[in-house]
Amino acid sequence: MPQETQDAGGDWQARARAQFPILARHPELTYLDSAATSQKPQAVLDAVQDYLTTSNANAGRGTYPWANRTTELVERARERVKEFLGDPAPDRSSVHLTSGTSEGLRTIARDWLPHQLADGDEILVPYEDHRANLEPWLEARQLLAERGTRVQVRALPRQSSSGEYDHRALADAVGPRTRFVAATHVHHVYGGDMNVHRIRAAVGPEIPICLDAAQSVGHLPIRLGDPALDVDFVVFSGHKALALPGTGAVWARNSRGPALRPAGWAGTPNTVGAVSLLAALDWLDAVGVDRVAAHVMSLTVLLTDRLGRLDSYEVLGCPASLTADSVLPAAQRRHGIVTFRHREIPSDDLGFILFSHGFMVRADSLCQAGAHEQNGSVRVSLHVYNTREEIDRLLALLESLE
Repeated sequence: MPQETQDAGGDWQARARAQFPILARHPELTYLDSAATSQKPQAVLDAVQDYLTTSNANAGRGTYPWANRTTELVERARERVKEFLGDPAPDRSSVHLTSGTSEGLRTIARDWLPHQLADGDEILVPYEDHRANLEPWLEARQLLAERGTRVQVRALPRQSSSGEYDHRALADAVGPRTRFVAATHVHHVYGGDMNVHRIRAAVGPEIPICLDAAQSVGHLPIRLGDPALDVDFVVFSGHKALALPGTGAVWARNSRGPALRPAGWAGTPNTVGAVSLLAALDWLDAVGVDRVAAHVMSLTVLLTDRLGRLDSYEVLGCPASLTADSVLPAAQRRHGIVTFRHREIPSDDLGFILFSHGFMVRADSLCQAGAHEQNGSVRVSLHVYNTREEIDRLLALLESLE
């Protein structure tokens, strides 16, 4: 048995799981859809309840104590994002709170990118990742075209067998007019680390990189001071990181090109969302994101190793990550996401079968852009509250459908 599967959490994990009241309320169900949205710990629910019952007010508007406290909480949430991401230069960077990753990427595409591009420039973007990391860049091209500026949007080269970026081909794809790259940190279907450090090596030190981190923030330790994460924008959804829906952030390094300044009147911020995000990041730090990642990895390895031995299932993504004796280091195996198809049972039907036994999974096209969008699949996505026993029961059911 691989070393990663020896310890699926123990007492530490049981104590963490016990802090999610929705799980205690529904012991008959197993939640395996954290890539869509995460469940919320009691600390987040308490923080929201306390705020709404003691000092609910608008931010940046009034001067009375409730308004002042709300303004301070929103500003603290922005600074807390910098701390959580390991920002090496927080005095130069900025954080803009959004409703989630989709709005954050669109903010960059609408309010920052067009001002950096001239006629004949090109950008490289992922055509087979989440649609939220493709459509904003196509919209930016259309906006520029309406102004008479022609910009090429080219696809990041892919390895067809694994879904990963083809970093050797990427180096050849970068040209003298390449001005911007959008990429994904952890793929929302394949679960793989997309090796951002190789993208930086391929494109050079001057081109801005925007990172969709929806499936990594709150799941993996993020350290922007590490040269392996030399990116200019990090965009994520708070609701996938234990905070409330309608919450997210854009972190901007503001060193390659001008600072990001969202256009227009900001209006009332999502104050409750900011409170929940602040509490969620505090909870994750207290529990230990390193430990969360290690626990989730142990369950992911268990699931992929055993699914890879079942002839009736096709596991999507890098084939080398499916065997216990894989040469891949743990960091390059799947991170909390395992997506598969049964070779005879349609994915929608398989999703219904799993739910009839209490397993809540995602079973559809997974919002994937490109040629694979119409191909349904079943995705199991994990977080700190999932257990070895849940994965053993899931595998027993899948094996019974062989």
